[in-house]
Amino acid sequence: MTTPRARIESLVRFLCSPACAGRAPDSPEGLAARARIVQEFIDIGAAPGGTDGYLQYVPGCGANVLAEIPGRGPLADRTIVLAAHYDHLGKLSGGRAYWGADDNAAAVAILVEVGRKLIQDAQPGRRVILAAYDGEEQPHFLHGTMGSMYHVNHPTAPLAGVDMMVCMDLCGHAIGPAGLPASVRDSLFVLGAELSDGAAAIVDAAARPGGVHPRRIDLDILPPLSDYYAFREAGVPVLFLTCGRWEHYHQITDTPDRLDYRKIVATVAYLADLTRRLRERPGPARIKTTARDDRGTIATLHSLAAALAPYAPPAAQAVRQLDALAALAAAGPLKPAHRQQLSQLVHALQNALAG
Repeated sequence: MTTPRARIESLVRFLCSPACAGRAPDSPEGLAARARIVQEFIDIGAAPGGTDGYLQYVPGCGANVLAEIPGRGPLADRTIVLAAHYDHLGKLSGGRAYWGADDNAAAVAILVEVGRKLIQDAQPGRRVILAAYDGEEQPHFLHGTMGSMYHVNHPTAPLAGVDMMVCMDLCGHAIGPAGLPASVRDSLFVLGAELSDGAAAIVDAAARPGGVHPRRIDLDILPPLSDYYAFREAGVPVLFLTCGRWEHYHQITDTPDRLDYRKIVATVAYLADLTRRLRERPGPARIKTTARDDRGTIATLHSLAAALAPYAPPAAQAVRQLDALAALAAAGPLKPAHRQQLSQLVHALQNALAG
């Protein structure tokens, strides 16, 4: 019997092989990736969820690969969407390609393995749509040919019944250079928990000893970054799981050998538990479009900056800035100027951890 890690590595390596080189939408390599994902969904026992079997064709782009895990019980007509895009930036000359191991083959493998766990559990609760989206990268990003935007505009389950969309992007690498504490390296950023009642508690409760460290950040502290955007704009609560950008982001060096497979397996366990909790959560869930999580964002940045301080002296200055912002947030919502300062600290910390 194969292990989760072996299955994950096998799928990631195939999606990053010459057969799928670059996974550009509707290219021969993109079609090969699409066919493999369809077979993965078949193998785990997920039902077809597209408009043509497992596929939903996206005019001007390619096709989404959609599967469904039926709901059971009184919440069976409500929906959770778990998503990761499978396309990437295509090929270069001389047999080179943008291999896209972290972006986003690892998240596709997580999606399949979480689906496998949910099917084996046979848990009552909401239906789950497993969505492998095409066309997340440029030139489709934030346009009508983006797979997730097309799915929202042509839903395969009523949008009014979707209580959470969970998006994964850049979930395969350890955070920061080797030598940092595990509490930093094993971090998984979770954005958007502030957008629906009870989501923050669920995000925190799904953490387990020895697993990934979920760290909440306000979704609106950063510009739109991935497939969650269309759902958010449609009024659906979202969670965005990411390890952030790193030195290999959108480079030909984003290869399977650079991923942290132990962390990926731990992310599967975390997301499976998170999804189980979301499936049985009382509902329906309503989006809180103006909600902010200043305190959660500050707590996340403070923890990481404090851990980085012995290795990067500028982090100590960030800790002092965050202490001041924490005092302001304790008294009430931050003013726009203070949120801009917080956004700048997010970018500075990401740059410090990227190498």
